[in-house]
Amino acid sequence: MTIAQHKVVTIHYKVVDVASGEVIDSSEGGAPMTYLHGFQNIIPGLEQALEGKVVGDEFEVQVEPADAYGEYSDERIQQVPVAAFEGVEQVEPGMAFTAQTEHGPINLIVTAVEEDIVTVDANHPLAGKALAFSVKVESVRDASEEELAHGHVHGEGGHHH
Repeated sequence: MTIAQHKVVTIHYKVVDVASGEVIDSSEGGAPMTYLHGFQNIIPGLEQALEGKVVGDEFEVQVEPADAYGEYSDERIQQVPVAAFEGVEQVEPGMAFTAQTEHGPINLIVTAVEEDIVTVDANHPLAGKALAFSVKVESVRDASEEELAHGHVHGEGGHHH
């Protein structure tokens, strides 16, 4: 069976930051990832690379930032008053927060704290990075009607975003 729209695909994978050679994520020694193909449940560059592959295929693909987590944008860095972090005793660099916005939740990382000003970065941690994926296709099956209705996999290894 070939990977195409509406197939449920299970893959083992390893992701490396092309610039640093650092392994970002890997399913080695753990559960493989299962996703519903054609529903943007995984980054576009990887989904495109998987299109047309079959069980047992192993391949490597380098995905540029635009097809991964987007370019790094300085506009996503903001300075906010420390008062905005109500109820947080000590705001420190490296802390992660989720901010509710009119476009839905955004994840922020605190990058600096000066007196009453906090600098936050809303870029995805992998924004601006080219990623190299090593992938092995484990299984491919038809999606159930329920999975298609919901736009993601149910049951084994399904990730809820």
